[in-house]
Amino acid sequence: MGIKAVFKTYFGKLPKGTDDVNRTGAAAYALTAREALAQYAVTGTFNDTYYAGGGEQLEEVIKRAAEVEPEFLAKLAIYAAEKGHMKDMPVMLLAILSSLESDAFSRAFPRVVKSGKMMRGFVQVMRSGVTGRKSLGTRPKKMVQAWLESRTVPQLLNAMVGNDPSLRDVIRMVHPKPKDAARAAFYAWALGKPYDVSALPEEVAAFEAFKRDTSRPLPGVPFQMLTSLQMTAQQWAEIALTGSWQMVRQNLNTFARNGVFEIEGMTQKLARRIADPEEIRRSRVLPYQLMVAWENTSELVPQEIGDALQQAMEIAVASVPQFEGNVVVCPDVSGSMSSPVTGFLGTATSKVRCVEIAALVSAAFLRRNRSTRVLPFEVEVVPVSLDPSESIMANAAKLAAVCGGGTNCSAPLRQLADEKARVDLVVMVSDNQSWVDAGQKGSVSAVMAEWSRIKRHNPSARLVCLDIQPYATTSARGESVLNVGGFSDSVFEMIALFASGRSNPDAWVQRIESIEL
Repeated sequence: MGIKAVFKTYFGKLPKGTDDVNRTGAAAYALTAREALAQYAVTGTFNDTYYAGGGEQLEEVIKRAAEVEPEFLAKLAIYAAEKGHMKDMPVMLLAILSSLESDAFSRAFPRVVKSGKMMRGFVQVMRSGVTGRKSLGTRPKKMVQAWLESRTVPQLLNAMVGNDPSLRDVIRMVHPKPKDAARAAFYAWALGKPYDVSALPEEVAAFEAFKRDTSRPLPGVPFQMLTSLQMTAQQWAEIALTGSWQMVRQNLNTFARNGVFEIEGMTQKLARRIADPEEIRRSRVLPYQLMVAWENTSELVPQEIGDALQQAMEIAVASVPQFEGNVVVCPDVSGSMSSPVTGFLGTATSKVRCVEIAALVSAAFLRRNRSTRVLPFEVEVVPVSLDPSESIMANAAKLAAVCGGGTNCSAPLRQLADEKARVDLVVMVSDNQSWVDAGQKGSVSAVMAEWSRIKRHNPSARLVCLDIQPYATTSARGESVLNVGGFSDSVFEMIALFASGRSNPDAWVQRIESIEL
């Protein structure tokens, strides 16, 4: 009988042993160059994280980029910008591309650099020297020139918001050739040089007139260009009512400081606008962005606005699919998840931590799939009582309040396996740096060992490892395992396809490779 216990039959394909170590030194599975780049592209911000410095991220991206063809880099830059809603990583990939002998750079540039912020970010990366040169070079210079000439005046005015470099710096660097007298006057005005007043675009002329007399109608320029002027609360209210939905979300504290909510009826008007389903869908706001707004609202912002943000969250998570079968979500609530989700950035560090993103994903699943089982874990599974009828923000706050301890990604899987639970989909949201359950390199990881036990009773079950930090290893690999990163709408779409059996473990990279240049 003893020999049967030791040499019991294993049903199914034997999992592969680990071939790398993670950031804690524990055995793990290495991601391929494509997988690692995809992970960095949607989670990397080049800021310090709990386990790695921003410089290490940069070195890893440059190293991995040399292992793939230019076309993949171009597609990855597009994916990171369009699907991942990232800012720094896409322009970094473009900068790497610009030095390669391929037309992929020219084909990707217009799809990545769609805003002034992205354009200035690209120039900043190029002149930093991190890709081996401190000048733009011929091809990048031509692309920036073409970008400037193809923008409307309002788009160029939006590009003036921000420095290092400023739009003025960019114009000086690339010397665009104006297509008409109005554009020539605009460039001269932006550079602080003499210009033809009669040729000045209408928006700029109105701005110059407003600077002389602030009782005039507000000009059609970004409000950041007006903040040095003495404006009334009524004028700030007009900005709040006429600006974009995203701008309102990002500047609630600014409006509060400038007396907007003290004007009768303004709180109700802005609350209705923030919770407007059509505006929310049109703005394509991410649940994460709403959490940032909710977390950052000061005590000067009325409670009604906070309630509106919670209503907006309920609408925004409509992108989370509904799943058939038994769904389990396992948010990592260990100590490393206390790291800011976008990394440490001095006084500009985000208040939103990785644990809050994991909690938000879990609460969103629970809201859309009322029978979802949530198993928060650190060294062991942490019991937390959640109510599917409560708001997403409330449930997320409950989960996020439990943060501390070591990282043991196999803990929730072990509990499910011990219970012989019926499972169809398990989603683990983590920084994936498990170490409490570490074994020897070359052995099967504890996560895969427990997952194999689950698969014996649930042969069609699927495991999704959703990573929200930029590292290049994972705790799980196999035919029933999807490794994916980030926290945008596209992640939920990928999970839905994988859970339904309509995609395979390589689906994420394949989705990137399917982009047409």
